Amino acid sequence: MKNLGIVMILFCAHLFNAQNVYLTKVEKTNNNTDKFLYKIDKEVKDAEYLGEVEVQGFSNDDAAVFSLLYKKAKEIGANTFTLKNFENIDGSSQEFNPSNYKLALFYLPKEKLENQNGQIYLFASSEKKQKISINKKDFEFLPRSFTIIKSIPGELYTISTKKLLGSTIKLQPKSDQINQYFEISATKIKPDESGVGGLNLKSGDIVGLEKSYGEFLSTIYKEIKQDN
Repeated sequence: MKNLGIVMILFCAHLFNAQNVYLTKVEKTNNNTDKFLYKIDKEVKDAEYLGEVEVQGFSNDDAAVFSLLYKKAKEIGANTFTLKNFENIDGSSQEFNPSNYKLALFYLPKEKLENQNGQIYLFASSEKKQKISINKKDFEFLPRSFTIIKSIPGELYTISTKKLLGSTIKLQPKSDQINQYFEISATKIKPDESGVGGLNLKSGDIVGLEKSYGEFLSTIYKEIKQDN
């Protein structure tokens, strides 16, 4: 009976953390071979709508969820996405729910993507509050939050986890450089062995993220405005 109780606890824990990803609508498909999956905003007006994917259930394993989303998007040839909010009865948009959300999928020629300007995205994935030092100034990050450093080209930025054995990185963005994405974690992130959605650009507790995965996190994490 004791073993049965342990099995039931583990089963319930699995259900609590389970997250399913469904391709709920397919309007059309595209045969492109683009490897990226970027978030778009104003570019939507030039994008070709392909369908929708829905996430049901909550999981802390954001990398696994993104991998599933990526595969579903590529099934219909999507290379871009936007968050599609659920609506209330009165037609107003509901607040984002990390346990249930939809992404609209599109195809957009790469040359129509807006230019980037070297901004630095920092994501806090720990389940506890974290203190991060940016150019010797301390900032507090809530769990599953992120901030954007609106960098100045040529200026040096030093980012540290302020731990005894923690990581420190130095960045000096250029005016024509793409945005950079980093996850600050209390534990190391395992690489994606499939080679999709690259996650392991740097080992340790400051991990460089591939752009597609970084833009996904900026969709499901809460932005914290910092005076930086």
